[in-house]
Formats: sequence, structure tokens, C-alpha cells
Amino acid sequence: MVILGIDIGGSHIKAGMVDESGAILASRTLPTPADLDAFQAELDKAVRWLIDATESPAGVGVGCKGVIDPDSTRVDLLPGALHYLEGLRLSDLVGLPAEAPVFADNDARVALAGEMVWGAARGLRNVLMLTLGNGVGGAVIANGQMLRGHSGVAGLLGHITVEPDGALCSCGNRGCLETVFSARAIESAAHAAVHRGCASTLTRLFREQPQLATCRTVFLAAAEGDSLAREVVDTAIHKLAAALAGLLHVFDPEVVIVGGPVADAGPDLLAPLQEEVWERSRGLLGRDVPIVEQQVADKSGIVGAAGLAMAPR
Repeated sequence: MVILGIDIGGSHIKAGMVDESGAILASRTLPTPADLDAFQAELDKAVRWLIDATESPAGVGVGCKGVIDPDSTRVDLLPGALHYLEGLRLSDLVGLPAEAPVFADNDARVALAGEMVWGAARGLRNVLMLTLGNGVGGAVIANGQMLRGHSGVAGLLGHITVEPDGALCSCGNRGCLETVFSARAIESAAHAAVHRGCASTLTRLFREQPQLATCRTVFLAAAEGDSLAREVVDTAIHKLAAALAGLLHVFDPEVVIVGGPVADAGPDLLAPLQEEVWERSRGLLGRDVPIVEQQVADKSGIVGAAGLAMAPR
């Protein structure tokens, strides 16, 4: 049995056939088309190629940014380059016979679905997942069910308020978690310090072009003992830990899974994050909730999308 996994992103669409072990048997990547007609044509071509290369799938999972109605696969809200998909059902766009069920959800829930089937959430009933990148995505399993809420936006953990009078967020609120902990937030703090000429390895390397100091270079500089980079990283982790400790008291999960590009920092992120979260939360919880890295290492989103079709319901 194979499952077709499709990840729809603002710059690329990735599709692949995934077997029951979570291995990608064949895949295609294409630039995200500029309009619906081109999108449909390119997706049809990719799906036909994948079926010819493997076999007809038993089901389909689709991951897409925005607000997706999982019951109908309808795209309710999708700002940006893929705005033309709003109001459409993703199941209608896949172009497979009706006997191949199509499941769809947003990218963070897709990542957690993959963890439910092949990763750190297998067999668990209460799980939090944070996807840490340019923004902060989130997904929640509560009592064995993916939490979606009344309007389908439950799990947007990056938009909990951590600083009531903080920076304006892209969502329109102020002081959201992703304004203080995200790749963009960490880079912004580093860019500002470099621009001011603060003493730092980052300033020496990026004085002329501070925008080139990426989140990863900030973490690397911090690990090598640069005091400014250490301060930027410590401040960001401190605020993430405070928010996460609060979420533990709300959801009481068995495990917290962190994924996304920022999580590639590994122990440089997880060790201090665990220490502070545990210190803040063990008083009431009476235990240290494990905070672990995402186990489904596929960066394409294809495996997670396939997990949607295989996750328990």
C-alpha cells in the first residue's frame, strides 16, 4: 500500500508516494504556479508521473498553509501567493477517483500527523507540537484527537500573547510568541545589535550586511562563546520557555515535540529550554514533561502529509 503525500507551499509544491514504513518511494517538486489553471495542470502532471512510477495510492494527504476545513478539505483562508485556492476543496484538485480518500490540514497539524504515525507521538493521547521557523506553528492532540476548535484555528500556539504591549505581529495582535521567538525574531535582534556596532563576532562578520546574519549563525556564534549572540539566544529561549510552561498547565501533555528549521539547533536549543520549562512547571505537574525533537526528519512535508491519511481517528 502506498499513500500520496502533497505539501503545498508558497514557493514549491512537493508530492510523493510514501509506503507504510514512512519511506518516500518517488517524489516530484515543482515551483508554485502563479494561477489556478497552471496549478491544476502541474499537479495533474506530477500525480500522473508518480502513479506511473509506483502504483495508485490507497489514500491522499495534503498539507497546506492557512486555515483548512479537514472535514471538506476546503481552503477557508490562505493569504499570499496561493490566495487563488481560497474557497476550493483540495480533494477536488487532486484528481483521483473517489475511492482514494483525501485528507487535508494545515502544515503544523500535518507535521504532528506524521509524528503520530511514525514518530515521537506514536501511541500517545496528549501531545503538543511546535514548529519553529520564520513563524511559530503549533498543533495539539488532546485525549487522542487532533484539536481543531470551533473555527478550525486551534493550535496556533505562535499567536498566544506573551508581551501584552509588545511588537506588532503579522496577525494584527501585539506581543505574540512568534514576535519574540522565531527565526525572524532572533535575526531581527541580531541585525539591530550589528547595526548599532555592538562588539560581537556577528558584527565583525556582518557589519556591512547585517541582514545576512541568519538564525543558525546566531546559534552557532552563541555556542562558540560570543556574548552578544548568547544574550540574543538566551532571551529568546527564556520567553519561549515561559510560554511553553503555561501551555503545559493548559494541556498537560505526555510529550512536547519541537520541529522546524530553528529546532535544527538541537541541544543548543533543547537543553536550556528543557531546564527552564521544567523549573517553571514541575511544581503543579509533579513531573518533567519530555521535550523532544521531531523524529520524522523529512523536510519536504511529504511524509507528514501522508501521515494524515494513516493517522488514527
